[in-house]
Amino acid sequence: MTTNNWAAFEKAEPEFAETVRARFARYPHHVLATLRKDGSPRITGLTVDFRGGELWLGMMPGSMKARDLQRDPRFALHANPGADDTMPDGDVRISGRAVEIVDPPELHRYAEETDSPHPFHLFHAVLTEVVRVDVAGDELVIRSWTPARGLRTLRRGNDDEPPREETVR
Repeated sequence: MTTNNWAAFEKAEPEFAETVRARFARYPHHVLATLRKDGSPRITGLTVDFRGGELWLGMMPGSMKARDLQRDPRFALHANPGADDTMPDGDVRISGRAVEIVDPPELHRYAEETDSPHPFHLFHAVLTEVVRVDVAGDELVIRSWTPARGLRTLRRGNDDEPPREETVR
């Protein structure tokens, strides 16, 4: 469907993609940020589906988040941080643009595969950035991927020193 879909990310960075996917799989509900008509942010709960090389965002018919994405496709998706403040698998988020699927046969096929009730809105994600933040010892480790730049790892201590880019993976 697109060159910056989940499959392209998985091909470019399979280990990082698996870490991100596993983090989303840990809990069923996540937080989606969209832009309202006036440009202010809206955050809402959402479940996601990784299927067929795509990251899918499904929504109830007429939902405000679906209307937001129809008007302005930019989104940010934050993985559920978990039950407490330990976040053993780090903090993960994905940014991108949502492309709505409107083809009835494709919607029907997805509904049958996932047992989704009709009607619904369905979007697939065009990825613009994938980020994982974790703590390693006394350092914050920030791994980010974009289609243009690829994977980058920054390490930041709890001091006034600037972040250091890690040169080896």
